[in-house]
Amino acid sequence: MQSVSVVVPVYNSETSLEELVARLDTVLKQHNLAAEAILVNDASRDRSWDKVKSLCRRYAFVQGINMMRNYGQHNALLCGIRSARNEVIVTIDDDLQHPPEEIPGLLAELERGYDVVYGTPVAEHHGFLRDIASKVTKIALQDAMGAATARRVSAFRVFRTQLRDAFATYQGPFVSIDVLLTWGSTRFSSVTVKHAERPYGVSNYTFRKLLIHAMNMMTGFSVLPLQLASLMGFAMTFLGLVVLGYVFIRYAIYGGRVPGFSFLASLISIFSGAQMFAMGIMGEYLARMHFRTLERPAYTVREHVPGDGRQSPHSADRGRATGA
Repeated sequence: MQSVSVVVPVYNSETSLEELVARLDTVLKQHNLAAEAILVNDASRDRSWDKVKSLCRRYAFVQGINMMRNYGQHNALLCGIRSARNEVIVTIDDDLQHPPEEIPGLLAELERGYDVVYGTPVAEHHGFLRDIASKVTKIALQDAMGAATARRVSAFRVFRTQLRDAFATYQGPFVSIDVLLTWGSTRFSSVTVKHAERPYGVSNYTFRKLLIHAMNMMTGFSVLPLQLASLMGFAMTFLGLVVLGYVFIRYAIYGGRVPGFSFLASLISIFSGAQMFAMGIMGEYLARMHFRTLERPAYTVREHVPGDGRQSPHSADRGRATGA
C-alpha cells in the first residue's frame, strides 16, 4: 500500500481549510491510501491556527505546525517536508484551486518511474499581472532548475520523500522547493489537472512578491545574472573600442577634434549604467553569502500539534519513509 504525506502551507485560510481536509479525507478513503496531512501555519493573521488545531482533534491523520513568524510559502513547505513520515509527499495549496481529487492521477504518473510529478493546470485563474509574474518566475526557474519541465511547475506536486536527503543540510533563508528537488533527481514529469476558481478570499501572492521570488531564485540558485553582467560588460567594452577606433580614424583623416560631444556623453552614461548594474548584481550575491554566513534558519516552529498517534483513519498500517 502506498503511503502519502500531504503538506499544506497555510496562510489566512481559515474559511477553506475545513473543506480542504474533508475532501482530502474522502480521496484517501476512496483510494485506500495510508496518509497523514501536515498543515503548516505560516503565522496567519486570521484564525487559521485555531482552525488547524480543531481539525487535528477531529481527524486522526491531521497534524499542525505553527511557525514563529511569516517565512514564506516555500519555507513553510520545507518545514512540512522535513516532518513527513511517509514514502511519498504531496504538496497542495490551501485555497482549493488545486482539487485534491487530482492526487491519484499524480501518484499514478509517479509510479511510471519518475521522482517528481507536477500538476500543471489546464488554465490558471489569476489576474493579468499575476499571470505575467508567474511566467517570469517560471523562466527564472528554468535556468535555476536546469530542467525542461520548469515551465510546467506548480505548487501542486508529488515526489518521493527520499529526495529530501539531497537538501537535508540546507539552512539558507531563501528557499525554492523546486530547485532543491533538482539536487536529488532529474526525473521530472507533469500531468494536466483542473484549476478551480478560488472560492474564498484573494491570493496572497502579488505581482511584487512573485518578482521578488524570481530574483531570489536567480541570485540564490543560479549564476545566470553574473553571466549576463559579464556579457554586458564585454558588449560595452567592445562598443567602447569601436567608438575609440572611430575617433582615431576620423582624426587621422580629417584632423581636428571630433564633433559629437552629446553622443560621447551618452556612451559614457551607458557604460556607467552597465557598471552600476553589474555591481548591483554582484552585491546581491554578496548579500546572500552574508546571510548564509549568519546561518539564519529557513524557519522556526512555535508549536507542533501531532495527530492522536494513529497512522491513518483509513488503514491500520501506514508506511514510513526511509531516511525520515
